[in-house]
Amino acid sequence: MKMKRINDILNDPEYLDYLQRILTAENDRIYCCHDMEHFIGVSRIAHIISLEENLDIEKEIIYAAGLLHDIGRFMEYENGIDHAIASRELAEGILTKHSFTEAERKEITSAIENHRNRVGGTTSPLADIIYRADKLSRNCVLCDIRTTCKRFQNGETAVFIY
Repeated sequence: MKMKRINDILNDPEYLDYLQRILTAENDRIYCCHDMEHFIGVSRIAHIISLEENLDIEKEIIYAAGLLHDIGRFMEYENGIDHAIASRELAEGILTKHSFTEAERKEITSAIENHRNRVGGTTSPLADIIYRADKLSRNCVLCDIRTTCKRFQNGETAVFIY
């Protein structure tokens, strides 16, 4: 079955628990949330970028990184742990459980850990497209509170970074 491991992740009770913990933590958040819509959006956009740029990254690898890149967000809220690091650690267990090889896990977890790093480059093409897809997945153009968002407080002026 195509993308079987991705379907397995989407139905994994541990993964679903992490999603619920994020939703609970972000219940009153006024800015963009880290929900399934975001995870799927990042995955789809990253796959499109990969195809457009002929990067030859396996679709299942892209989707695994996209679905897991923010999965540790609740740990940042609860314990102050950088969500990229927390997500990398949580993703390792989920990827192992669903038969991703050691090389695949290393590529995916490295991309997850580095998905917020653009300055000075990223560690891999996968990390780069997850970074860009993460930005492109947000509908900043129509956002009423855009001017107060930390994304734009940090000097970013473009709504779409490609």
